[in-house]
Amino acid sequence: MTLLRLTPLALSRSRFALSPLAETLGSIKVLQADHCDPWMESWYARHHGAFRAVLDADPFAAGLVRLISSTKWLPLFVTAPPPGGMRTTLTEELAALRPFSDQEVRAELELSVQHSWEQHDLSWLTGRDWFARTVELFRSVWTGSVEPDWPRRRALLERDVTYRAGLLAAYGWPRALERMSRRSAWVGADAIRFSDQDFPDRRIGDDGMLFVPVSALSRGTWLCEGPGDRYALVYPARGAASGPAEGRPRRALDRLIGTGRAAILRELDRPATSSELAAHLGQSLGTIGGHLAVLREAELVAGTRVGRRVVYRRTEVGDSLVGG
Repeated sequence: MTLLRLTPLALSRSRFALSPLAETLGSIKVLQADHCDPWMESWYARHHGAFRAVLDADPFAAGLVRLISSTKWLPLFVTAPPPGGMRTTLTEELAALRPFSDQEVRAELELSVQHSWEQHDLSWLTGRDWFARTVELFRSVWTGSVEPDWPRRRALLERDVTYRAGLLAAYGWPRALERMSRRSAWVGADAIRFSDQDFPDRRIGDDGMLFVPVSALSRGTWLCEGPGDRYALVYPARGAASGPAEGRPRRALDRLIGTGRAAILRELDRPATSSELAAHLGQSLGTIGGHLAVLREAELVAGTRVGRRVVYRRTEVGDSLVGG
């Protein structure tokens, strides 16, 4: 078992952040696979062919992607903690990366091979400047495949953070960390169980750690490690794999309360603010506000103030109506 041990000061200073670099790594894992989860099928179909063409033309990229998609030890040069915050860009993250020498890259990849569930060799590790080539691969995948989808993904990630921030404000970190993954859990008063694997425990510095959701994956977590005891725990965003119900119940709900209000009610599978609903559904804030007022009056949704924001969730009556 691997534990992340936090000091009292680290606990108080830990926070959530978004990471385009982590989202790109998750997307690479999805594109490498021969199939994907149903909720990623449309995006996968648009980008899988071009991604495979890049790998076919570059043995280094193909070997690296295959290894990081089949190992329990992700190399440190692709898993650095983000600078922090909710508006970090990939350019900022890449600029903040500590350059790795070719010798350091090989050492990290050898560790990845040792912890892989597939057979690997490093015969594809030819030439030089492997860190720079890795950075360019990630930049290319981000620009071609992830960035066009980023506004939608960021809205989903922000909703996950809003949900967990509400739990944190009301109940503390143990509740906020619930269901981040099957293996992660709070242990005692000062530690998080990160993995069932027997790796060394990590001591989190007084600056705290970051919790980073990704939308590309529905399972799996990984730990990002940086200089100065900087750590980030990457986890699947809550609700990333859920999609709207289809068929007769969906059409009946649309006719009963109207398509706009029905869309909001379904969207509240995950709690959200009115701004997040407007961004995700492509409607004006005024339209969303009017629908929410009617849904609240009908006691189908309820709002809870979290700081300066009001987070909406379905009531039990709303859950029953949607069939949740």
